Formats: sequence, C-alpha cells, structure tokens
Amino acid sequence: MKVQGSYTFAAPQEVVWSVMRDPDMLSRVIPGCEQLDEIDENQYQGILKLKVGPVQGKFKGDVALSDIVDPASYNIRVVGKGAPGFVNGSGSLHLETDGETTILHYDGDAQVGGRLASVGQRLLDTSAKAIIRQSLEGMGQQIQAKMMASSTQSTNGAAQEALPVAPPSQMQFAAGVAKNMFEEMIPPDQREDFFTRLVLVLGGIILFRMVSEWWMNRLAHKIAKRIKK
Repeated sequence: MKVQGSYTFAAPQEVVWSVMRDPDMLSRVIPGCEQLDEIDENQYQGILKLKVGPVQGKFKGDVALSDIVDPASYNIRVVGKGAPGFVNGSGSLHLETDGETTILHYDGDAQVGGRLASVGQRLLDTSAKAIIRQSLEGMGQQIQAKMMASSTQSTNGAAQEALPVAPPSQMQFAAGVAKNMFEEMIPPDQREDFFTRLVLVLGGIILFRMVSEWWMNRLAHKIAKRIKK
C-alpha cells in the first residue's frame, strides 16, 4: 500500500517541526490514537484503535525515527500488530518553506496482513488517506492553537497553554473514509450530475412511500367499513 502527498500549513517551518516531534500533540490528532509514549530517544510506543469496514480492534505498535535533519526531515518506521492483523510501514517526511507557509511532503509504503487485509485494497487505501488527511488537519489546528498561545504570551507576558484539540471520533473517521471513496469514485465533472440523479432517486423513493402509505390506509379503511357492515 503506497501513500504519497503534501499538505500546506499556515505557519513557519520551525513551528510545524516542533509539532511533528511532539508525541503528546500527535496523539491528539491521529484518529483512534489512545496512547503515544516516548520510550527512548526517537523511539515511541503507541496504541491505535480503528475500524476499517467490518474489521475493528486495537493495534499496539513501535515507531522509530531516523535520518533526522533538524528542522527539515526524518524517516519513520512503524511496526504494529493486534487482533485485526498487522501493519509494517516505512516512509519519509520533508518540510519545505514557501513564503509564510510550510509544505509537508510525505511518501511511504506499508504492508498489511491478517483480517485487516480482507477488507480489500480500495477500502485500505481510502482508510489510509482518511487517517493521513484527518491527522494533518488536526496538526494544522494544533499549530494554530500553539501560535495563538504564543501570541497571547508575547502580548500580556503570561504563559498560555495551547488549547487541546481532540482527535477525530470513529464517526468522523468513517465520514472521512466515505468522503474519500466518493471523491475517488466520482470525478469532479460528474458530481453535479450525480447529485441531481441522487435527489431524483431519493425523491422517487419518498413519493413511492407516501403513495404506498396512502393506498394502504385507504385499503385498511375500506376493509374496516366492510367489517362493520
């Protein structure tokens, strides 16, 4: 399973880098992350609870960072296993300054096995993209909260703690997966036509149900009148 892409943060590179290196902040933004602890220098252990299609459960895994170039890039390796199966992955993250923003480029590859692999490649790819997208969006919120806290501190001189950002719920994660699947299956130039057809179909279903209920009520009324006679 291959993952690749980029994401732009409205923040300086140093701020983005500090969040990328903070396990406490990362644990707040990764969907299903219940724990992420630093056990040694650049070594972490975590617990992740996820539901992918009909398969759900907890993964316990190890995360290792290497080839760290401060404050620009590092390589990452993840080894996790649990009741749903196993995940072994590796990748790289690289930051690039673009004016007042910072672009995060990521590239990785993962092997999945066990019951988790039974859900199919499309759902796995879509779920992986949803995890990445929601994690990066959460990072963006954490970064903005951190910058706001720093700005408040510089204004009044009092230390301010960044407001906590809750990780996406299972429902939000599922909604993200559904959104990604829709975007992959329906090209942008066909979405307006798709929604038009969807509205017509739903309207037809509602109309059919209303007519059916009216007809059943009328039939029941006639039967009741005959019984009374």
